[in-house]
Amino acid sequence: MAQDTESSAQSSPNSSTIITGPTSPHYATSSDGTLPAEPPTEITEDTDLTTLSAAQVYELNQNLLDLTADVQRPLVASVAPIAELRAEYENGSHSFVQQIDYLQSQGYSSIRRTRGSLSISTFRIDIISKILFMKGDGDCFYRSVAFAYVEKLIDAPEPAIAVAEALSILEATPKLLESVGFENMVFEDFYEMLDELVRSVVSPDAAGNTLNEETLLKIFQNFETSNSIVVYLRMLTSAQIRLDPETFAPFLFHPELGEPMGVREFCEHFVDATGKEAGMFKVCSSCISHGLPFCGSIDHVQMTALSKILRLNVDVAYLDGRGSNGQVEFVKFQPEETSEAATSSPICLLYRPGHYDILVGPRR
Repeated sequence: MAQDTESSAQSSPNSSTIITGPTSPHYATSSDGTLPAEPPTEITEDTDLTTLSAAQVYELNQNLLDLTADVQRPLVASVAPIAELRAEYENGSHSFVQQIDYLQSQGYSSIRRTRGSLSISTFRIDIISKILFMKGDGDCFYRSVAFAYVEKLIDAPEPAIAVAEALSILEATPKLLESVGFENMVFEDFYEMLDELVRSVVSPDAAGNTLNEETLLKIFQNFETSNSIVVYLRMLTSAQIRLDPETFAPFLFHPELGEPMGVREFCEHFVDATGKEAGMFKVCSSCISHGLPFCGSIDHVQMTALSKILRLNVDVAYLDGRGSNGQVEFVKFQPEETSEAATSSPICLLYRPGHYDILVGPRR
């Protein structure tokens, strides 16, 4: 996963809960019982709703409405100007606006939004400890990579060569999956969908048409096909981690408990199944400053594994409001430095806390 914005899901799958009430809610009082207590500066799952200011309640409501609108978007959307994203932050975080301006100055003019697998009918909302949270399903990272991976083949200067190279890598993956214990009958349909999609870039269909970006978008907006490809990429990521335990085992920790996890346990809980996190809500600055390919963050582990097994060059721009002077950190995930893929133009993703989209920049 890429991990979408978090919450808890306990209520009915078809129900929604929105915080409503008067503009001046009843506040908790101070210890002497005379004055309203100061509103909390940080809202967590343990925060009591009655301690929030009217502005904070309004903000929670607005965030909920925004997130509900997000799950109504297609699984993969058409390219949109990054100015649309900027407009969403203009009345909020100035640091995010600065970072978006920085991306625009570097030639990143557009984004293609993706989302996880939940539909609006199954997107569940609940109040935990009187605070509203929402939980996505974590597939946006894999869906973004999958779409950008095939789109890159379509846009390649020599698509036939690019497809041949991709197929030579892809055709070796079923054996790798079997070698770590996946049964062929479990993954063969998912593999065939991705294999056929890659081939269609250069192999005409019955009408004589090869795959183009418009058709690719329609394919990825189809729930069954899109999610089948996501599942296969998750399996490949899991296989790479299992095949190389010496590299990955030191970095496998439970994202909430912080406890070390075994390779098998980690993969079964956080990689194999859809709807699990591909990332935590942070980027490790130490990892960046030391030039390491990944660190203990779950997203870095999975990105490194997927990049390696498919020999993909992936750049992730971290829009997290933390960059100095509005700059954006780019973290690079590359296969072996000696491979041709390591020097090819990268797939570029945009990370915002809890979510990944495709970042569209200048053609290289």
